Amino acid sequence: MVPAAGSGTRLGHPEPKAFVSVDGRTLLAHSLEAIISSGVATTIVVAAPEEFLLLARAEIAEVVRRLSAPGAGIAQSVAGAARDPSSTDVEIIAVVGGADRVASVDAGLAAAGEHDIVLVHDAARALTPPAVFERVVAAVSSGAEAVVPVLPMIDTVRRAQTVRSADVSAQGETGGSLGDGAGGDHGLGPDHEILRGDLDRASLRRVQTPQGFTSAILRRAHEAYRDEVRTQGAEAREATDDAGLVERLGVDVVAVDGDEEALKITYPLDLVLAEHIARERSRTQS
Repeated sequence: MVPAAGSGTRLGHPEPKAFVSVDGRTLLAHSLEAIISSGVATTIVVAAPEEFLLLARAEIAEVVRRLSAPGAGIAQSVAGAARDPSSTDVEIIAVVGGADRVASVDAGLAAAGEHDIVLVHDAARALTPPAVFERVVAAVSSGAEAVVPVLPMIDTVRRAQTVRSADVSAQGETGGSLGDGAGGDHGLGPDHEILRGDLDRASLRRVQTPQGFTSAILRRAHEAYRDEVRTQGAEAREATDDAGLVERLGVDVVAVDGDEEALKITYPLDLVLAEHIARERSRTQS
């Protein structure tokens, strides 16, 4: 399942991120090539905005043409792949996505039919090596109901708390450590953030995709979320990813090794790095 409706605004592009190009091919095309090259998929469903549905189908056709070309071979198309070109025999479907990620995955599940294992992969993580897909599927096949690829946290992480300037001034007057300690004007707006305490990064992980699930548990998690939205409306908890929805059911989410090249392409600097990685791959494979 490839949700491909994420906005390209933060990248500085008017089109959805999935249709932004890196090294001459869209992020969607790179993602599809990685999935096909991994050899783990029998069906791929792309959930795109309605106005980009025809473009998504054109991208699918181009990927199939590219990977099926005589002498091309999937092994030449994606770093780390060593697959027989016959594995391009994968059903690839493009459907209209929903108003949010959960609705898009729901649309994809409806179109995919019955499968034992479902992977959900962000098109924005277009350069994910095929080996990551293989690790996720291997873990689900070994009995895990939910699996995510992860990397260790390398930055210091602290909790942020929004406060008003009046609160900071009061802190300064009573010996607080912000500003000059005298409670004067700190040059801050009416609302701003202060930091409270370090989090133990040894126990934190950066979560990537593809996220893998048994089909039954993913469908159950989505049904539970829809029930929560129906009963609680705006008070329903935000759904940031599918693993989070599954975790709410009390199901353990198992971690496998991710990959630094599976970066989420969100900001212009990410696009620069992605271009470099993609070009290096092309250079080493030529």
